[in-house]
Amino acid sequence: MHPELAPLTRGQRTALAGATALLMIAAVAALGPLIDGSAWGWMCAFMIVGVIGASLGLRVLRTPGFLVPILGIGVLIGLLTLLFGGGTSFALIVPTGATFEYFGALAAGAEQTIQQQSVPAIPVPALQFALAIGAGVLALLADFSVQSARLPALAAVPAFVPVLIPGFIIADGAEPIVLICTAAAFLLLLRLDVRFRRRGELARLASGGEDSVVTDGPRRVPLASTIGATLGVATVGLLVAGVLTAATPSVSSSLLVGSQNTGALFSRGVSPFIDLGRDLRRPGAVPAFSYVARDGDRPYFTLLTLDLFEGEVWGVTDRSLDAENTVDRMPRPVGLDPDIVTTEHPIDVTIDELRTTWLPVPYPAASVERLNGSWFWDRESLTVRSADANTAGQRYRVNRLVASPTPEQLRAAERPDRDAFASYLALPDERPQIITDTAAAVAGSAASPYDAAVAIQEYLRGPRFQYSVDAPVEEGYDGGGYDVIASFLDLREGYCVHFASTMAVLARESGIPSRISIGYIAGSATDRRVDNVAVVEVDSHDLHAWPELYFEGVGWVPFEPTPGRGTVPSYTRPQAGQVPTTPVTPGRLPVESARPDVDPDRGVTEAGSQTAEPAGQVWVRVGGLALVAGAIVLLPAGLRLAQGLTRRRRMRHGAAPAQAAWDEVRASARDLGAGGAETETARAFTARIASRPAFDGDAGAALAELRNAIERERYGPPGDPRPGTVRLPAEELVTAVATVRSALRADAGAATRVRAVLLPASLLPGVRLPGRNTPAGA
Repeated sequence: MHPELAPLTRGQRTALAGATALLMIAAVAALGPLIDGSAWGWMCAFMIVGVIGASLGLRVLRTPGFLVPILGIGVLIGLLTLLFGGGTSFALIVPTGATFEYFGALAAGAEQTIQQQSVPAIPVPALQFALAIGAGVLALLADFSVQSARLPALAAVPAFVPVLIPGFIIADGAEPIVLICTAAAFLLLLRLDVRFRRRGELARLASGGEDSVVTDGPRRVPLASTIGATLGVATVGLLVAGVLTAATPSVSSSLLVGSQNTGALFSRGVSPFIDLGRDLRRPGAVPAFSYVARDGDRPYFTLLTLDLFEGEVWGVTDRSLDAENTVDRMPRPVGLDPDIVTTEHPIDVTIDELRTTWLPVPYPAASVERLNGSWFWDRESLTVRSADANTAGQRYRVNRLVASPTPEQLRAAERPDRDAFASYLALPDERPQIITDTAAAVAGSAASPYDAAVAIQEYLRGPRFQYSVDAPVEEGYDGGGYDVIASFLDLREGYCVHFASTMAVLARESGIPSRISIGYIAGSATDRRVDNVAVVEVDSHDLHAWPELYFEGVGWVPFEPTPGRGTVPSYTRPQAGQVPTTPVTPGRLPVESARPDVDPDRGVTEAGSQTAEPAGQVWVRVGGLALVAGAIVLLPAGLRLAQGLTRRRRMRHGAAPAQAAWDEVRASARDLGAGGAETETARAFTARIASRPAFDGDAGAALAELRNAIERERYGPPGDPRPGTVRLPAEELVTAVATVRSALRADAGAATRVRAVLLPASLLPGVRLPGRNTPAGA
């Protein structure tokens, strides 16, 4: 508190605390357009009132000023514990270690839900936790500015934080009524502070304060002038907030954080639609998930449905999550009439290494159980997405809704309302002629939309088209846009992305609503069993894209135009006993596909690990690992050999051949545990080594010659040797070194010799390296 200001009375502190709380509640309300519902707002108001009210109580009790903010933090933690601590706390408000662990998990979930959710976001527990912390911290800052620092104008800083956030997220920013209410609350706070300051000044003057001697008496400041000043401050603040909100570009017009459909939609195991081929071309498969279907189901598992097509890329219509769409019960699919026979089949799924916010579920699903986190279904596609979690480590049961339409029902389906399905029929005006011509030639004479769809599927599965994950990349037409489809129809080679996008576009050309699903085909059965039911494994090589077409009364129906992939649905084979043009094995690719390394008969060991690949591949992999391991083991030996060869070359052609020879002798001695430290002189080294039994004969003489050579080279005059001295020729140096090294090895044990080869100690620091000068005393 400023010393020139009179202390606040209890009533004044209460009024300022109320105005501060009102300001912060109004400011936090600016987040309304970003978050669904109103319960979160009441929670934030509870946090604000609790923190500011507790701080007021502490001041009324005459708590030392410096302790109030510290104790306020304790109050904040207690309120968080009351709201979120649950069974981890003591007496509901006292946190324990488990409470803080849970808070950490909520904080991590808050970051994730902010990244994953669209606006308005569902206030899942993790997001509520983040809001509660934010409201409490901002309330503490505002209270400190008003009550402790006696600078209420600074309360605008924490108040403007939630006011400005919407401007970074959505184009319209905060709602005008919220800005007005926030400004009014700020104006009220400033007005109260001015009045209390004036009252304090008047009281001080009336009591004979120091200013009474220089003034004629207390003078009131006109009310109009104080209100005018306050309105001026508020107006400036509103203008600043409005300008910042309008001028700051929003991160996205629809997403809470991030931009729509940019970057990878998935991580480990799944790539976006356009880049799905990279995962299919990956030589090693990444486990995605496994499942147990007690009814023998082998469904496709959908992750994401693409319905927007603008000519270049397929995208997802952005629809925010709906808090009412919990996965414990999912609705009947769009367009499915009650007279279509359906049954529910439970499938237990265990996620392996798939990390995505989209849950792999068969379409359609009736419900999903046992999930961790908050998961919600989309009304149009029935895809399941999380607001605060991902698939990592999930084990859940999905109840698959199996619909069994007949060819007759599909053929009798009426064309849907074009206006209602305009987005699923939309095609850019300008498109390659080959697309229009192909649609007319293949499906133009079909008696019904169903017959047209079957004709398109049979055309793409026919012998004129080949499955290849490499050809589109090599020819430069990978993807799913118009130009890519035109190239694909011309060259007739591609993988699921090209077959699915081509059929979807040809269907729209024929007036059939279409979309594309991305997910996984059925996978491969293993030898593992749960309750005598085979476990089916799905990996990144089972990634797939397929079209779904809409038929009135039946709903969205999957087709399979990609030859050699997945299973051709029975309802797309109108003729009894019809054999597909291309042989199909569920979950497997043809020989020319992207899965040459995957064996159809792969299984798992009794311990549950994935078994083996074909024998030849196993030996290749084992051999490669053995080569790598051998190279690592022999690396020190190779470096030591290269060092010795370098020194030998210096013995023959270098300027200091005796030094090179002596370096090699010392290095060999150190490798074999015979010393060789740089601090040891040549004579001391020679005397010590020569006493060994192996140096009684020629080896001792060779060592003495090398000692004399290094001493002559180090201490003799430059140029020609002195009369009577003879320097050893290069070949004699080499021979002498070899003799000494042989004697050193003979003097060492077998284990020491092996260690000297594999782990030469001379490579460690402290040993002379080639070209390094040795001290004169060495």
